[in-house]
Amino acid sequence: MSDRFEHWEAPEIRADGSTMYGWQVHPKHIDKLKLGVRTDIGYGTYIQPQYGVEIHDEVQIGSHCAIYSVSTIDGTHGRVVIGKGAKIGTHCSIMPSVTIGEGALIGAHSYVKSDIPAFTVAFGVPAKVVKKLEQK
Repeated sequence: MSDRFEHWEAPEIRADGSTMYGWQVHPKHIDKLKLGVRTDIGYGTYIQPQYGVEIHDEVQIGSHCAIYSVSTIDGTHGRVVIGKGAKIGTHCSIMPSVTIGEGALIGAHSYVKSDIPAFTVAFGVPAKVVKKLEQK
């Protein structure tokens, strides 16, 4: 485990969905967000967990990301899962029904509309796997 999480405390998510860290959860669906321990979610990130969002332990999410369990553009919906130790670069969009595997790394500005396997690197619009990582 990284030292960055040594003094981690669970964030308070206020009734309006805001946090002291500047990220936000849709206020009507706060109860459908499952947040693991030692997570780091960047400023300006928005989470829409109407159909469920699970963010596992030691996940890092960059600033200004968007995680959607429902899309009003194409009518899709479904649970989003981000596996333990995954890292999501700044300005990424994660769409409904996506699972990002344990230890995966998503490059900045990526649009993730399909599952990303554990211990891989993916990026792009749409995000595609470009490399496998060693499991630790």
